[in-house]
Amino acid sequence: MARLPTVAHPTVSPDGDEIAVYYDGTGRNELHVLDAETGNIEQWSDGEVPRNARWPVAWGADGERVFFHLDDDGDEQNDIYAIDRTGAVEAVVEMEGQVSLNDVESDGEALLVGSTRDGQMNLYRRDLSTGETTKLTDYDRAVGAASFSPDYERIAYGANESDDDANLDVYVADTDGSNPRKLELGEVGAETTPVDWGPESERLLVSDDSTDLNRCGVYDLTVDEVTWFGDGDYEETPVSFVDDGRKFVATQMRRATTIPVVYDIDSGAVHEFDLPEGVAGFGWQSERNLTGNRVLLTHTTPTRRTELLAYDFETHQRETLLEADHGDFSTDDFADAEYFRFESSGVPETPAKAVEHDPYDELEIGALFYDSGLRPSPLVVNPHGGPRARDSKSFDLYTQVLVQCGFSVLQVNYRGSTGRGREFVEELYDDWGGAEQGDVATAVEHVLDTYDWLDEDRVVVFGGSYGGYSTYWQAVQYPDLYAASIAWIGVTDLHDMYENTMPHFQTELMERYLGDPDENADLYEERSPTTYAENVDAPLFILHGVNDRRVPVSQARRFRNALDEHGYEEGTDYEYRELGAEGHASSDIDQKIRTFELLADFLGRRVGTTMASADD
Repeated sequence: MARLPTVAHPTVSPDGDEIAVYYDGTGRNELHVLDAETGNIEQWSDGEVPRNARWPVAWGADGERVFFHLDDDGDEQNDIYAIDRTGAVEAVVEMEGQVSLNDVESDGEALLVGSTRDGQMNLYRRDLSTGETTKLTDYDRAVGAASFSPDYERIAYGANESDDDANLDVYVADTDGSNPRKLELGEVGAETTPVDWGPESERLLVSDDSTDLNRCGVYDLTVDEVTWFGDGDYEETPVSFVDDGRKFVATQMRRATTIPVVYDIDSGAVHEFDLPEGVAGFGWQSERNLTGNRVLLTHTTPTRRTELLAYDFETHQRETLLEADHGDFSTDDFADAEYFRFESSGVPETPAKAVEHDPYDELEIGALFYDSGLRPSPLVVNPHGGPRARDSKSFDLYTQVLVQCGFSVLQVNYRGSTGRGREFVEELYDDWGGAEQGDVATAVEHVLDTYDWLDEDRVVVFGGSYGGYSTYWQAVQYPDLYAASIAWIGVTDLHDMYENTMPHFQTELMERYLGDPDENADLYEERSPTTYAENVDAPLFILHGVNDRRVPVSQARRFRNALDEHGYEEGTDYEYRELGAEGHASSDIDQKIRTFELLADFLGRRVGTTMASADD
């Protein structure tokens, strides 16, 4: 299953006829170019691009080369390289720290990049003819969502100069970074971001969550007025202008699905794309506009892997450009997702062993359940990362591998997840390791009560990144629920995490959710799983990439050391594995297989499965 070809970061060429995309049909991630009319796909790279397809690609202005991010074995300290149609590769931007390509001037003269070269993530302009790099912004908090105006006279970006860590505002400045101006849009504490320039360079498509559910707006820079769209029934995210700026595409989040829509700017009329229920996507920093009133998008369902589609937003007809490859599998081999909601106070019936909480506000929490078909069935609880993210009705390779191994799977969109509005996200502020972890444990209790064929003695918690933090926390807070735990690239020590993660994660993640580490030192200590390592009461498997710069490998080492100090024995009470040549997870086929084999081996030895079919 891990060897099935995967597409990532498709982006349309300047003439609208070709699509650059990462594709690993050869067994390794390579850059390919797809002809949108003929369907022919050509491989441009041969090992020069990274094995892990984490970061996006972008076309050069002439359509003859593609820029890509290159790091050292997944450490995300990227430089920017370019590859042309002959396969020739050259370094374009080499700077200390992390470099992220935001935009390419359409006349081909310059790149707009973000970089942590001087500490915090700020913006730089790279002149491609002279090789000169000019710093454009100098903010204390991270700057992002940046783009050139089509006439190259201005840039738009998101930044925060307020006293509220959660705030984000839209700024417009001259191309050299001078004369920055904050647009008066959202309220303080809300997130307002620029998304796309109108073709005439006088309008901005913007996103804002001042009214709780995220909304789409068009800001007219000539009169400094914004027009908001939508009826507020769903969380909506703008994508890009289409039809020469007369319309724009957006997505709506509905009960674990993502639905694309197109708005007519003059009338405000909205039309939903005609697609099967699932998750549609338009890429991160991608160009989407194909020739002929068409947009490029991806689409997936729990039982169908990601495919590339061209969608005509006038006729509402769709064409498959790159089909999902299921190899020897059929969609019937994969488990479908059941979406449900349950009430949670953030305090489960299972006694807390680390930090006790009074009941929180009773909230309706969403979750996805995948039935393995085995009776009885062990269960893997798989909290998502982020924490600002959500699980959805998309194809999840890790879930399907676990199902093939005989485990039913539970995913929980705990308070703090996206898709439910700003207030739901802010439930997690100042409370890591609080109500959201109670939501996860309550979800486990709920499905064990609902499905009597689940084996309550074989429940495992497994997660990565913030899901790894959740795994550690579940293991020390609610150890009575679990027969084993698998913590992958997870956070364990919040003070150490703050000191060693990248600067923009310090401000945009740690300070936003937990405040200043000196002022809130007690909270950082209280909500660190290492503080309660002695509560681990079942086999624990610790997995971490040695090149992880988001969640440094010191996090795994500190928890291992804490276990050792409490008398736990490696190999008996816990298992530990550092993954070489890997950072914060990986999409590389060989690295995925290595991780899956480690998971399957641990689960088989420590938990086991009953390989009897549902019919039996």
